[in-house]
Amino acid sequence: MPELPEVETVRAGLEKYIVGQQIRNIETFHPRALKPSSLLPLSAVNGAKINSIRRRGKFLWLELDREFVLVAHLGMSGQLLVQKSHVKDHPHLRARISLSGLIKGYANEVRFIDQRTFGWLSVEQVFEGIPTSVLKISKDPFESEFDLRQVVTNINRRKTAIKPAILNQNIISGIGNIYADEALWRAKIHPEIICEDLNENEIKKVIKSAISIMKLSIKAGGTSFDEAYKNVNGESGYFSRSLKVYGREGEPCPRCRSKIRRIAFTNRSSHFCPRCQR
Repeated sequence: MPELPEVETVRAGLEKYIVGQQIRNIETFHPRALKPSSLLPLSAVNGAKINSIRRRGKFLWLELDREFVLVAHLGMSGQLLVQKSHVKDHPHLRARISLSGLIKGYANEVRFIDQRTFGWLSVEQVFEGIPTSVLKISKDPFESEFDLRQVVTNINRRKTAIKPAILNQNIISGIGNIYADEALWRAKIHPEIICEDLNENEIKKVIKSAISIMKLSIKAGGTSFDEAYKNVNGESGYFSRSLKVYGREGEPCPRCRSKIRRIAFTNRSSHFCPRCQR
């Protein structure tokens, strides 16, 4: 699933190409392209001007010259590609946003591609600048209002393991399985340690590690393992080359050379070093 660095890469790419453009028309090619709770059909944004592109955690939205916004969630395999209208449609094309003019002189469409169809688009109201579906999502570490002390205190009083706590988008948004494993490895914290058994400095170290790793991933264009994630130009991210534990079961730990282990964890897998992360 695209996590904060991947969604931020997409947001920045869209900001570069489509801010100031007018939406001429939106077509959908799959019933799940539109979120069922959408305030209006996607055609409601036809004729709207795109003023800015914003993001919180794994959600991004287009601010328009209207009283509502167009929200996008990439789900497990969603992509937003800036392309020319004559480019052949992808087999998993779910929606097409046609723009009034050429984007940077060479393209005039944004295409929503989604192989697994867990992603969606939605027209939503905003409350203090935040769309309806994002209201319950906690601030992410890259927002100016993010309160690290409050997040640490919130995590510290929980009786759950540390990994699901930092994956909980109602506590801190944007961190997914990849960056959780990487942050816990960097902080030398086992993913199954109970939150209340950690001190505040240890929890703070996990969060700060996640922030540092995600910053590096954003610079690398995110993490791509297959065709599921691409930036707006259809290019892969290269942070997978810098991963220390995620997806590296049986390989030597970069720190101590012990073999990386993988364990089942809820509906996910956790990768960790059994020596560094006791």
